[in-house]
Amino acid sequence: MNRLAAALSLTAAFVAGCGATHLLRPALAAESITPQIIHTSEMEGDALGDANKVGYRSKTFMVADGATVSIQVGNVPKHMHPNTNEIQYILEGTGTIWFGDKEVTVKPGDLVIIPKGTAHGGTKPISGQVKAIAIKTPPQAPDDVKLLD
Repeated sequence: MNRLAAALSLTAAFVAGCGATHLLRPALAAESITPQIIHTSEMEGDALGDANKVGYRSKTFMVADGATVSIQVGNVPKHMHPNTNEIQYILEGTGTIWFGDKEVTVKPGDLVIIPKGTAHGGTKPISGQVKAIAIKTPPQAPDDVKLLD
């Protein structure tokens, strides 16, 4: 009888866990993926959000369990993300950025892979403002920015 009760208890716990995971997952994941086509060449000025004091703008288009996708334009101070990897695809503009311990030139078509803990930022435009698609994985927490000198 004890074996039967134990087996039924384990089965009930497993089924309850599966059901709770299935029902709660959408709420916990905070997914906001919607089918969309983003015309990146039309994303200018206020369409990319409010500018900070140095003119940087960013607009997030997708948030999911594992990543966020946004478009960003302008300059950000040199910084790093201790817990977030970042991939940037340069859409427009040519400029230099801090990448690790050196400045490098980026131009449209470049793909910049920034592992967590890597210094980056400090865009200096050479031709137009640098506009990029930024993919961050996992999604960047608000406190996952460490400003550098």
